[in-house]
Amino acid sequence: MMQFLSAVEQSGFSVWVRESNSLLAYPGVLFLHTLGMGVVAGISGLIALRILGCAREVPLADVRKMYPYMWVGFYVNAVTGIVLFAIDATTKIIDPVFYVKLAFIAAALFLMHRIDREVFGDPLLEKRPVQMNGQILAFATVVCWTGAITAGRLLAYVGPGVISSSSGK
Repeated sequence: MMQFLSAVEQSGFSVWVRESNSLLAYPGVLFLHTLGMGVVAGISGLIALRILGCAREVPLADVRKMYPYMWVGFYVNAVTGIVLFAIDATTKIIDPVFYVKLAFIAAALFLMHRIDREVFGDPLLEKRPVQMNGQILAFATVVCWTGAITAGRLLAYVGPGVISSSSGK
């Protein structure tokens, strides 16, 4: 497995993304990853906050229309995440924080699917307040996206491959 990941890491594309001075390389991929994260987590947060009672004047049926945009953000994030993984695959694959990030993302996506099915699938959606189960799902989604974003940022600062700036004094 490590031999395969090392080959991916040393592929021409990975080397170009990692080492090129082009704005289309690492800076561009990282920008798109950040943009995708903002879209998917932002829209998910917007949906969750509406379910939790914010902006009650906005009909829930209208909020559901944001799902396709959220999925576009997710797909941008998935593609750019694969590229970011590929350029440092042998390090990321042994980093526990990477797995924490993936677990939070998987949980958030599962919860968003359940919200779509259970909350937005309620035939009485606009006639009564969102049931407690839907509110719990919404809150848990916010927690999961917060955890995923935090773990993603921590990847740059903790774990294998991180060079300490302390001089050991």
